[in-house]
Amino acid sequence: MESSETLLRHWPGVLGLATAALALAADPDGPGIAVAVFVAALCYLGAAALGRRWVAWAGVPAGALVAVLTEAAGLSNPVRLVIAAAIALALVVAGVLGGVPRPALAAQTAALAGYGGLAAVAALAAPRVALALTGVVLAAHAVWDVVHHRRDQVVPRSLAEYCIVLDVPLGVGAVVLAVIG
Repeated sequence: MESSETLLRHWPGVLGLATAALALAADPDGPGIAVAVFVAALCYLGAAALGRRWVAWAGVPAGALVAVLTEAAGLSNPVRLVIAAAIALALVVAGVLGGVPRPALAAQTAALAGYGGLAAVAALAAPRVALALTGVVLAAHAVWDVVHHRRDQVVPRSLAEYCIVLDVPLGVGAVVLAVIG
């Protein structure tokens, strides 16, 4: 009984681990894994830009849907990156016009630029380089998740927990796949 209670209490981590496993199984060559970095950063930016923590959770399926649709449409990685950048710009503009607290918006915008920029480089790189770089970026994003989990700011703790348990195994898996080729 206690183990099922523990699982229920940590449902975000269980969901994150399942998502990581599915992502590695579905796209072991990497470009889709790099998209996970953008989705994560956009979820945080969306919550900060709209001043609503729950928006981060809404961003998970919304970001996944955009990723799936753009891939199904056969859009190239550069085009997909432009779409992600346009979404980010729209969120920043919404945040500025909506008068949300600037420190959170600025921090999330900078984080998206950093993590997203590295993910963009990975998405355009050779497959093994892309996997290795994406893995490192995901591990770095897990640190960002831990900070937000501890501070209980910007996004719900449940989302930060989900992201930690998604980013670490997905990042490690990406690096391992890059090494073993």
